[in-house]
Amino acid sequence: MFISTFEKQLDAKRRIVVPQEFRAAVAGPFDGVVCFPSIEADCIEGGGQVLFDRYLGVIEELDFGDPLRSALETSVLGGMARLSFDTAGRITLPETLCDAFGLTDWVVVVGLGDRFQIWERDAFQAHRAAQRELARDGLAQLRAAQRAQRSGLSGAGSAG
Repeated sequence: MFISTFEKQLDAKRRIVVPQEFRAAVAGPFDGVVCFPSIEADCIEGGGQVLFDRYLGVIEELDFGDPLRSALETSVLGGMARLSFDTAGRITLPETLCDAFGLTDWVVVVGLGDRFQIWERDAFQAHRAAQRELARDGLAQLRAAQRAQRSGLSGAGSAG
């Protein structure tokens, strides 16, 4: 599982040290990760075989020729790069991905369970603030709905 947030420096060859915890999470026949442009945000998304299998499963559920299937195939599979770890636990990010998201110096690696994201540092700070606000508002709405449901159930039980 990919958890926590790490700031890492991208070297002149676009190499980044992958956190040890992340390397352990993808241990298997392929000693590395897959990365591609994220669909949900302006960053790189990555993970191991579990993430690849999840996307492939979603794609295969759709009929051949379905526009959504084609979009996912192009965005995920077509944009995917297999990145092997070197002896120091680094991966070399493709130049096209670095250029697309402005990754030049410091990056932020964010664990999201079965996947992780690699962000340009300032872009991540803005994203994190927006996500925190969304989470705060969404959690308040969820709690209010749960309270309303509980009070509705307890009121229904006492009416009988």
